[in-house]
Amino acid sequence: MNSAVTLSQNQLLDFLLHVAPVRPVFVWGPPGVGKSALVQRFAHEVGLDCVSLLGSQLAPEDLIGVPQITNGVSRFCPPSMIAREKPYCLFLDELNACSPEVQKAFYSLIHERRIGEFVLPPGSVVIGAGNRAQDAAIVKPMSSALINRMIHVHLKVSHRDWLAWAEESEVHPLVLDYIRTRPDHLWQQPPKHEETFSSPRSWHMLSDVLKEYAEPHADETIAALAFGCVSPEHAGQFKTFVRHLRSRFQLDGIMKGDLRWPSDAGDRDILYFLAQSFRAHLSKNLPLRREEIAAHHRELAHTGKGLLKELATISLELAQLVVAEEGDQALPNWFLVEVVRDLPRLVVKKPDGKN
Repeated sequence: MNSAVTLSQNQLLDFLLHVAPVRPVFVWGPPGVGKSALVQRFAHEVGLDCVSLLGSQLAPEDLIGVPQITNGVSRFCPPSMIAREKPYCLFLDELNACSPEVQKAFYSLIHERRIGEFVLPPGSVVIGAGNRAQDAAIVKPMSSALINRMIHVHLKVSHRDWLAWAEESEVHPLVLDYIRTRPDHLWQQPPKHEETFSSPRSWHMLSDVLKEYAEPHADETIAALAFGCVSPEHAGQFKTFVRHLRSRFQLDGIMKGDLRWPSDAGDRDILYFLAQSFRAHLSKNLPLRREEIAAHHRELAHTGKGLLKELATISLELAQLVVAEEGDQALPNWFLVEVVRDLPRLVVKKPDGKN
């Protein structure tokens, strides 16, 4: 299911606080972005126990229960985790991964908060969640009858919301510092093939295992842990980032003019990481529209062009990488026009001879 509107973690929590007590909600989102944790946080906020059912592991009898004969009449007895006396939050995780038979069993539960003869206690809340078809996850078509019984909302990744949570949750400082530097690496679209990929969950996993090793971590340890948790590209850059932290080179110092770009051949990987971080910094802090430019933006643009010129004397290829139009963090067009005007050697010739 596609949506023109997506909500961050904090926005979605506010949405659930207002909507979920009134109508069942289904939360869409890719794996590892915190759907389950968000529902649990919601339940805590409203003072309800959170009971989770995993749709991909359910059979119809897990919901409606098994028949029991009483006074010659059969009755279905729902499982004890559902048949509770006090109100609670029922979280139906991976709801769109269950079989059509299980989906049918959810109809009355979602629409009427009822399973057979058992009715959920007043004040109970029902929330579903699932991945999307494009996420290379196990999903099955959801019937129109089930879709029409819920209010649908899409969760997006916000590095600001995640960093705020991560600081409170004492996520490892190396992971925090890396995501602050490269917020675009917090999440990526899951690959179509079998390969680790970056998500808020995988960075949290890396934080947990980093804490189990004595510091400072050996380069081999950093590599093994990072490549086992996040995408190969991000893992390689995380390893370089840790090495960069231990070196004398810092992007802040370079931006302020206190330090210079590393020029030794042995520091090539650090220079590459700094160039990528430099590009991310410009993309994040320069406005897209020329009419939004303020004095501090103009100062940053001037500093950026000067640093690009210095970088080009060390590696023209990396300087060109910073201003390349491809990728998720393209620089503002007005800034690129100024770069082309002042530093024409950074213009990359395309195979057809055009700029």
